[in-house]
Amino acid sequence: MDKRDLSTVFRERLKMLLTRSDLNQSAFASAVGIDRSALSQLLSGASVRLPRAETLLNIAAEFKVSLDWLLGLSQDEGVTGEIRESLEIEEASGGFERTLIAKWHAEAAGTKIRYVPAGIPDLLRTEALVDYEAGISNKSRQAQAGETQYRIDYSRRPETDMEVCMPRHTLEIFARGLGVWDTFPAEERREQLLHMAALLDDLYPTFRLYLYDGRMRYSIPYTIFGPYRAAIYVGDMYLVLNATQPIRTLTGHFDNLIRAAEINAHEAAAFAQRLADLPLAVSRA
Repeated sequence: MDKRDLSTVFRERLKMLLTRSDLNQSAFASAVGIDRSALSQLLSGASVRLPRAETLLNIAAEFKVSLDWLLGLSQDEGVTGEIRESLEIEEASGGFERTLIAKWHAEAAGTKIRYVPAGIPDLLRTEALVDYEAGISNKSRQAQAGETQYRIDYSRRPETDMEVCMPRHTLEIFARGLGVWDTFPAEERREQLLHMAALLDDLYPTFRLYLYDGRMRYSIPYTIFGPYRAAIYVGDMYLVLNATQPIRTLTGHFDNLIRAAEINAHEAAAFAQRLADLPLAVSRA
């Protein structure tokens, strides 16, 4: 799910809260600690940026809804009792080997990692795709390459147990050269799919990819690091949950995605291979 989709879900739910509140925009903005112009901008959709984490927390607390509902993770509005006290904010910047994400992976070694990626899973990307995505996102190519290699090395450890679940249409859209990949060359897309198929076969069963129907299920990107913490990716930052109950709630959400999978882990490599074997559309590059 990209920033535009996430922003759209948040905006619609913010409008719903405004309507329910029976407050005018000035009073609503004051209640959550922002000015009216900032609220108007959030409601207009002029920007795909989410508000600051503090504002998200204020909205959730003031109107008694959960952050996962506000961000589109769940259809359940109910607040998990510990969520506000157990939440941290971390910036998603810097080289991967220096980030807390790498530290959390190390701490969770020997437990199950559950991961819903924002796009093509990091460790399955080719250098060409890393370069392309770094170019369109203005992010450090070196940092992204370091993250990819770290995740591959981590997944080769004998104690690793990692499950990844994502919409199958993400790979189908990629194969067709649509969306953010519309200028990524067809031959490089084919190489990416072949690379993915080989890695999925090589890393199985310590790394398992499941694909569900994105028309029937929905999830924002997040990672659950065993029983210790969960990190929800929201653009340029992570919302980090440390308390037991929110982690269990996300784990239940992930398990439901697995149950709904149309392509199971032992079939994922063959699925990527089949996509690579199809005639791939020529990109606009």
